[in-house]
Amino acid sequence: MTTIFEMRKAVYLLLIWSMLMLVPIPPAHAALTMPFGPGEKLTYEIHWTFIHAGDAVLEVMPDTEIDGVPVRHFKATATTVPWVDKFYKVRDTMDAWTNMDVTYALRYKKDQNEGTYHKDVDLIFDKEKNQSLRYVRGDLKHVIDQPADAFDPMSVLFSFRKQIFYKTMKFGANVSDGKKSVVGEAYVEDLENVETPMGIIRAFRVRLDVKHLSGVFNKSKDAELIVWFSADNRRIPVKVRSKVKVGHFTLELVDYQPPAFDPVTVVDR
Repeated sequence: MTTIFEMRKAVYLLLIWSMLMLVPIPPAHAALTMPFGPGEKLTYEIHWTFIHAGDAVLEVMPDTEIDGVPVRHFKATATTVPWVDKFYKVRDTMDAWTNMDVTYALRYKKDQNEGTYHKDVDLIFDKEKNQSLRYVRGDLKHVIDQPADAFDPMSVLFSFRKQIFYKTMKFGANVSDGKKSVVGEAYVEDLENVETPMGIIRAFRVRLDVKHLSGVFNKSKDAELIVWFSADNRRIPVKVRSKVKVGHFTLELVDYQPPAFDPVTVVDR
């Protein structure tokens, strides 16, 4: 059971933190238009070594309002496949809301259902006080100070996608789960062709620093986390790969549904 538990933790951390962790300091030539919008849907398969263990979906929901103010809404789900359900069923849902320009987080909710473990988290970002309030099952558990531009683990991905990559680019960001706030770091290593179930995609290879990640990552010698982002105006995460002590984990894009608008221009450097 220890191996299964660690495998589940690695898959969960890989989904939530590897893809949704970091955002760069905006360069002077940042993109002027949003590369995503309501209606966009990204579907992934999660593999442990060569075994299909789960699926994940990332969506841009219709714009909505919080206290009468327009906001962006993002949603992610993670599920195990039927054979894994028999011994460790995972059904996780995450929602995130930001301001319309996606420059800071406003709220993050997580409904975690993993085996017999269930947990509801509601993270509220108080912009007037620059604080976050973390509720678990309705009870206030943590209040911490936050930078003005802090992101939650999901919305940070979309802020990241607003930027334009280039080789040797280094970047960092403020990201918080409500228990702690950290500055993550990443490095754009190269531009290469990546084989995916959707075909060969030209993408930037980005190596993420794992020193802030807990669980199986900090227990693993030579742990690594790499994300490939498509080299076009969408900056889609098309593949994620990690190496931890219980094996190699990979997320691969298997289906992409574009937003209502679709301004795609290939950027090949």
